Amino acid sequence: MELGFIGLGRMGMNMVTRLVRGGHRVVVYNRSPEKVREATGHGAVGSSSVADLVAQLARPRAVWVMVPAGAATQEMIDTVARHLDRDDIVIDGGNTNFHDDVRRAEALKQLGLRYMDVGTSGGIWGLQVGYCLMVGGDEAVFQHLEPLFRTLAPENGYGHMGAHGAGHYVKMVHNGIEYGMMQAIAEGFSLMHKSPYGLDLARIADLWMQGSVVRSWLAELAGRALSEDPALQKIRGWVEDSGEGRWTVQDAIDQSVPAWTITAALFTRFRSREDDSFADRMLAALRNQFGGHAVRARE
Repeated sequence: MELGFIGLGRMGMNMVTRLVRGGHRVVVYNRSPEKVREATGHGAVGSSSVADLVAQLARPRAVWVMVPAGAATQEMIDTVARHLDRDDIVIDGGNTNFHDDVRRAEALKQLGLRYMDVGTSGGIWGLQVGYCLMVGGDEAVFQHLEPLFRTLAPENGYGHMGAHGAGHYVKMVHNGIEYGMMQAIAEGFSLMHKSPYGLDLARIADLWMQGSVVRSWLAELAGRALSEDPALQKIRGWVEDSGEGRWTVQDAIDQSVPAWTITAALFTRFRSREDDSFADRMLAALRNQFGGHAVRARE
C-alpha cells in the first residue's frame, strides 16, 4: 500500500522503517532534511515539502501525521488539507485530545476529506515488537487502511474503537492507567531501596517477571533501568507529563468517575518538578508554630 508520512521523530522514523520492511511505499516529509535523508536510507521515498509529498502519491491518498499534539498537529493538518482532494484521508497518529478529533473530523468532512485518529502505543520498542494501534473513525476507511495497521502492529495488536475520537480516547485512558502502574512500581522499589536488607533491586525485578502476578513490560523495563544504574544516581527525579494524564483526570471529573490512583500519579509528577517548594516550607512552619517542632534553615 502507499502512504504519505509526516513527522520523523523517534517513533515516526521507526514506524516508517517497519512499513517499508512490510512492503509498503512510503513517501516521507520532515522539516529537518537530515531526517528525510535518514528515512530514504531505510527505503522510504523522500520529499522536499508537503506539496511535493502529496504530488508523489496516487489517489485516493492517505497521509499520516505524526507530530507533537496541539498547535503543531493542527497546523500540519491544515497544511496537508490544502493540498489534498476529495476522498483523500488524513491520519493523526499523535497524542491528540479526542475532543479535537471530533471537531477536526467535521471540519475536514466539509472539505470532502476523510479523517482517522490512531492512538499509537509502543514507544521506541515499536520497530522491534510492533505498535498497539487504537483506531477511531469510519469503519470503511479503517478497512481500507487495514494493511498499514496490520504491518505496524503485532498479531491482534490493532482494532477499530468506534467513531471519530474513539481511538485517541482509548489511548488517553491507556496512558492514564500507565501513570498509575508506573507510580506503583516506583513506590514499591523506593520502599525496597530503603529497606535494611540491602536488596538487589534489579534481581528482584527480573524475579518478578517469572510467573509473578505483577509481571509486566513496565516491571521488565524497571529491571533494565536498575541493571544500568542500581541506585538511579545518573538521573534527576524530574518527571514530565505528555498531557494525556491530565486529560484522563479531567474526563474522570466530567464523567463523575473516581480515579484516585491516576490523579495521585499525575500530581506526583507535578511534585517531582519542585525543589524546596513553598508548600513544604509552609508545612514545616505550621509544625513549628503549633508544636514547637524544629525547622531547618535554608542554605
